[in-house]
Amino acid sequence: MGFHNLSFYMLDEDTIGHDDVIGKVSLSKEYISSHPRGIDSWINLSRVDPNEEVQGEISLELQVLKEAHRQVLCCHIIEARDLAPRDISGTSDPFARVLWNGQVLETAIIKKTRFPHWDEMLEFVLEEETIAGAPIAVEVWDWDMVGKNDFLGRVEFSLDALQKAPLKGWFRLLPFPSTEEDAGGKLGALRLRVRLAEDRILPSRYYQPLIDLLVESILCPPEEKDDVTPLAMLEEVCSVESRQDVATKLVKIFLGQGLVVPFLDYLNLHEVSRTTDPNTLFRSNSLASKSMEQFMKVVGMPYLHEVLKLIINRIFEEKKYVELDPCKIEPSRTRRISFKGSLSEAQIRDSSLEVLKGYLRDIIEAIVGSMQKCPPVLRMAFKQLHRRVEDHFPEAENQDAKYIAISGFLFLRFFAPAILTPKLFNLRDQHADTQTSRTLLLLAKAVQSIGNLGLQLGHGKEQWMEPLHPFILSSIGRVKDFLDRLIDVDTENETSENQSWTPFHPSATVKEGYLHKRKAEGLHLVSRFTFKKRYFWLSNETLSYSRSPEWQVRTSIPVQRICAVERVDENAFQQSHMMQITTRDNGGQLSTMYIQCKNVNELNQWLSAIRKATISNECMLPFCHPGAFRSNRWTCCLQADRMVRGCSRTHSAVTLGDWSDPLDPDTEAQMVYKQLLFLREKLREKCLEFTSKETTLDEGRGAQKDNKGQWMSAAARLLEVIQDLEQAHKAFEHQEEEEAAAASTAHS
Repeated sequence: MGFHNLSFYMLDEDTIGHDDVIGKVSLSKEYISSHPRGIDSWINLSRVDPNEEVQGEISLELQVLKEAHRQVLCCHIIEARDLAPRDISGTSDPFARVLWNGQVLETAIIKKTRFPHWDEMLEFVLEEETIAGAPIAVEVWDWDMVGKNDFLGRVEFSLDALQKAPLKGWFRLLPFPSTEEDAGGKLGALRLRVRLAEDRILPSRYYQPLIDLLVESILCPPEEKDDVTPLAMLEEVCSVESRQDVATKLVKIFLGQGLVVPFLDYLNLHEVSRTTDPNTLFRSNSLASKSMEQFMKVVGMPYLHEVLKLIINRIFEEKKYVELDPCKIEPSRTRRISFKGSLSEAQIRDSSLEVLKGYLRDIIEAIVGSMQKCPPVLRMAFKQLHRRVEDHFPEAENQDAKYIAISGFLFLRFFAPAILTPKLFNLRDQHADTQTSRTLLLLAKAVQSIGNLGLQLGHGKEQWMEPLHPFILSSIGRVKDFLDRLIDVDTENETSENQSWTPFHPSATVKEGYLHKRKAEGLHLVSRFTFKKRYFWLSNETLSYSRSPEWQVRTSIPVQRICAVERVDENAFQQSHMMQITTRDNGGQLSTMYIQCKNVNELNQWLSAIRKATISNECMLPFCHPGAFRSNRWTCCLQADRMVRGCSRTHSAVTLGDWSDPLDPDTEAQMVYKQLLFLREKLREKCLEFTSKETTLDEGRGAQKDNKGQWMSAAARLLEVIQDLEQAHKAFEHQEEEEAAAASTAHS
């Protein structure tokens, strides 16, 4: 929450040695905050000035002491933390330098640490004629035996202020004032979309009225189809741009309530009932279509991985040249296909056709054979959708509508996008290269055509796809049969809806995979043999691991015992992408397990996932050691006392909005509230419109209504909930301000 800058670095990857930095874009928190709707633009890269690449804080005590015949400026240089690593080892050799009025004093050099402890007193005798106006600067440098020292940051103070009152505390290290001129776009530009969202999540009881209001629309559906419920009102005032966010939050809220199938059925019924042409069904970005799409991503990702991962990996590994479009065929690239030289266009098309049909055959086989792998809650939602479409379009000429409604979501909005961009669905760690990407595009087009039951074949501009049409048409019957079996769900599942959303049970796995672990206790030597490959599972209840996924014996750590989840400096084990998990046993004893991930993205995902699971733990530590205790000292701060307090602050930052997030009803409800707050004026207009209609109707009937016992309009009830939540937020904000003021007074 307290970050100051967000920087993006563009690098040139080198196989040998360090990657070269091309340039960077740096955005201050103030600049990002000044764009509440977000930044979306091309921004020129600027040169990277080493004197600007600073981080960390320094602990100082500064005061002016008056002696008999002179004044002395006393600078107590205590320690620093989280300094930038400047050496290959991932550390620095820091020393502090104090500058005043042309005089310079320096501390000792502390070798190989980003958390130096100096505890040195540096003194200047102040001369009367030079006291006024001369600032005091404290700088931190990395000492180098060869070449010039590296700048690590500085902080500046006014001597006039020090003479009035001493200063003591932690101060953020700042860069030298920049003298670098803008590169003027010579280094290129980076397209960025950045938005800062900071929210205060209130205790659960404050969101319950909002959740109850939304759930009421499902549990107590309106007697007349034209009656307005709070949920229908939310859909009506919600903008097209925000529907995807709102849909994701609503899906998670109703999953948490065990009512996701009735919720989707409610939206789908509204969507179907107002559609006259089955060919346009769910083609718009309505709340119903967005909710179904997000619902599949939230509950169906493990299913998607089981169906597609093996074939996607094979496509990436084989890297076959595939092309059907005669305008894009490059004969020179086909030498990989034939050692006899370049093939003709006809040979390339024939070869490509066979490769595509082979891949498609495996994809369709995997899909139509996946009925038992599909989550029951997903099958129930499709069954309800099938029923609604069949009832609304019973005509013989519309018999395919009930199939297209399901396949439109399952094939066009789930399988096909995952084939097109596997990285976005966590099927691959990296995006495909150009050649593989073209293969995936052609396969995605074919899968879309199959999902459309071949209705669009021959009507598009891409006539060169025609050689695949026979295969596509031959697959349609199998797909229909698969959909019939998919929605053939037992009535037992229908009556036990609360048990059907198993992906979000507290004991359900949130994240899993192979990692390398090492306990802090035991061997002092560091070697690759001290790290053991283990398969980890994380749920909201336990973090467990074993030798392999099939291994029966697991070691489990209760999540409630975890009190810190932090990164580890590279110099601790001479290994990158490391994190540590600190736990407390029943006797209060702390123990640490070190874990290595295969890359920085996996490290961030595990950090975020475990922090989410421990977000309610009351035993979390405020400080930790980002190093390890080896050779009788901490590698980070070089302290010899194993039990000394951590030299770095712990963190709780998590990545929000991931499809695999565990349910957090308070966060979801807060996001819905923020959307409603943004739409408050629209709701007020609807409320007035509704009230005027009711008044006119009552006058026509000559009836007198008692408002106390009557059902209020949806807009008015939503406005009431918004107002209550707004007041609660203001009360918490006022309380925080009072606590901060009290802490400041106590400190001074």
